[in-house]
Amino acid sequence: MDHARHHLRPCLGLTPLSELIGSYDGLLCDIWGVLHNGEAAFSHAVDALYRVRASGRVVILITNAPRLSKEIYPQLARFGVPREAFDTVITSGDVTAQLIARQPNAPLFHFGPKRDKSVLEGLTNPIVDHSDAKLCLLTGPLDDTIVTAEVYHALLEKMHKNAVELICANPDLVVRSGNRMVICAGSIAQRYAHMGGKVSFAGKPEPSIYDEALRRAASLTGRDIPKSRLLAIGDGLATDIKGAADNGFDAYFVFGGIHASEFEELTAQEAVNRIKTKFLGLNLVGVTDRLSWN
Repeated sequence: MDHARHHLRPCLGLTPLSELIGSYDGLLCDIWGVLHNGEAAFSHAVDALYRVRASGRVVILITNAPRLSKEIYPQLARFGVPREAFDTVITSGDVTAQLIARQPNAPLFHFGPKRDKSVLEGLTNPIVDHSDAKLCLLTGPLDDTIVTAEVYHALLEKMHKNAVELICANPDLVVRSGNRMVICAGSIAQRYAHMGGKVSFAGKPEPSIYDEALRRAASLTGRDIPKSRLLAIGDGLATDIKGAADNGFDAYFVFGGIHASEFEELTAQEAVNRIKTKFLGLNLVGVTDRLSWN
């Protein structure tokens, strides 16, 4: 199952991955919205990653999934992303577990669905209700049908009153699931922050997940790879593109994901200009409606 393909208006043209890859030793590639839509893989994206790896380059999947990376491998297989298409996976859930481990005795409340409990594995924190918590692990809405974080306002107020520190395991605000948009933990964390609550974010665009990516790249290749030789690919402006800009990576933007409606009436150059005005220091090397080799 592939994207319903969006098109920018005629212009200088979109940039296929094949025209860029020669300048890099590997990719830091987003997953949801780039490799699959929450239901099935995009065959053109899988083909592109195969070709990158066949050229001797590394493919590191870097995602704001609020689960440990070990759970992403079987999920990718179910969606039709073969194991041979990538080298390793890094999740915001991995980073979140590291952050919580720094406060091993703090009473912890898990705000999120049961499927995200893997982040708790190996932690020593006592698990409590929100009223007794000092830390909150936020992995997402309690119900996938929730369309606004406002429904949690009363609970967030109580947590704020008790000075609970919230650790957000998924900074994404929304994600496209099939043909609909659903909110992510980032939307809830943003509301808590606006109330004055203390929030720590794991995952893109924060530095820790990129630091881990650099360590993985060195481990996979047996040498340190400069940031300038890794291309960050994603469909999220506030996460993938901001993360690339803030952390010194070149960026390749896939506008056919969560921002499709914002860009489909623009030329490629207009899209590039709009994005560059949003992020200081961004080196945006190309835009495309979908990740593909050609």
